[in-house]
Amino acid sequence: MSSVHKAVSAAQRRKVAILGSTGSVGQQTVDLLARAADDYEVVALTANKNAGKLAEQAKALRAGMAVVADDAQYGALKDALAGTGIKAAAGAQAVIEAAQADSDWVMSAIVGAAGLPGTLAAARRGATIAFANKETLVCAGPLMMKMVAECGATLLPVDSEHNAIYQVFDFDHRDGIARLILTASGGPFRTASRAEMERVTPEQAVRHPVWSMGAKISIDSATLMNKALEVIEAHFLFQMPREQIDVLVHPQSVIHSMVEYKDGSVLAQLGSPDMRTPIGYCLAWPDRMETPVPRLDLAKVAQLTFENPDPVKFPALRFAQEAMRLGGTAPAVLSAANEVAVQAFLDKRIGFLDIERVNEAVMAAMPALELTGLDMLADADAQARKRAADIVAATKGRA
Repeated sequence: MSSVHKAVSAAQRRKVAILGSTGSVGQQTVDLLARAADDYEVVALTANKNAGKLAEQAKALRAGMAVVADDAQYGALKDALAGTGIKAAAGAQAVIEAAQADSDWVMSAIVGAAGLPGTLAAARRGATIAFANKETLVCAGPLMMKMVAECGATLLPVDSEHNAIYQVFDFDHRDGIARLILTASGGPFRTASRAEMERVTPEQAVRHPVWSMGAKISIDSATLMNKALEVIEAHFLFQMPREQIDVLVHPQSVIHSMVEYKDGSVLAQLGSPDMRTPIGYCLAWPDRMETPVPRLDLAKVAQLTFENPDPVKFPALRFAQEAMRLGGTAPAVLSAANEVAVQAFLDKRIGFLDIERVNEAVMAAMPALELTGLDMLADADAQARKRAADIVAATKGRA
C-alpha cells in the first residue's frame, strides 16, 4: 500500500499541530478541534503575524506551544500568553520546531512557498500530514514524495478537489484508473470578457462566488491558477501522468472531483462547498467525525452543470501543463512568479491580466533545471521572484 494511503490507529487521543492556524484553513481546523476537544491534544499552533488571534486560539485549545513567524510580534505574543503556561516562541526556525514537535498529525496550512520548510520537517519524522499548502508538492513534488516514502510519513490532501479524489481513488488497483477530473467553480469571472477582466480590481477578484478563502487563494481561483497548481499537485500526489489529469468547470461546486476508471465508471465525491468537510476527513482519518457543515440537498440544488475551461481567457492551465512537461524546477518557478504577481495585483501595482503576463514571462526567461535538492529549489525560487519583481516594476499598472 502506498505511504500516501497508510492507515493509522485513531484509538487514542490524537496529538495535533497546526502550521498557519490564523489563516482561513487554520481557523476552520481550530473550529473543528474546539468542537471535539476530548479527542485531540493541541501540541502547537503557528501564525505569521497575528499574535493576538494566535494567543486567543492557543488559550481556547490549551495548546502547549504558540509560535509567531514574525520576530517583531514575539513581545505581543508572550504578553498575551503570560500566566497561561503556554510556551511562546518566534521566528522561522521556531515554526520548524513546532512542526518537529511530538504530534501525530500536522495541518500544513501556511500559504505559499513559506509553508514548505515546516511541511518537510513534519515529513522527516514520519508524521501524518494534512496539507492545504499545495506549493509543497508543486515546488518540491519529487523531493517530497521521496521523503514521504523513505520516512514513513502519510499525506492527506485538504484541498477539496484532491480530498475528493483521495476518497474515491483505488490505491490498490491503480492500473484500472483512466483519468482524474478536477472540478473548478470557474471563479468570479467565468462569464466575463477579456476586456472586462482587464479592468478587474482586487476587491472584485477576492469575491469568490462559492468558497470563502484567503486573498491569495481567491485571486488564484479568479485566474484559474489555483486549478493549474492543483493539476501539478495531483500529478505528484497520485503519481498520474499529466495527460490523464483533466479540469472541468462546475459552477455549483457540489461535485468536488472525480476519478474515471477504465471500465467507464466515474466515481465522484459530493458535498456542500465547505472546507470543514475535507478538513474533518483528514483530522479524523481513517475514521470520520461530525462536522457542522450544511447537509447537501440535491433536490434544492436541482441542477448540476459542467463546461470545459476557456484556454484563451484562462491560460494558467496551459502554464501548468508546460511546467509539468519541462519538469525539474519549472513548477517552482511558476509558483514563485505567481506569488509575486498576485501580491503586486493585491497592492494595485499591476492589473489583473498582468498576473498571467508576469508568469509567462518568467517561465520563458528561466530554463528548467533538474531538481537535485532543496538548495537548488531555494535558488530557483529566489531567481524567479527577482525576475517577477523586475517585470512588475517595469509594468505600467492598470488597476
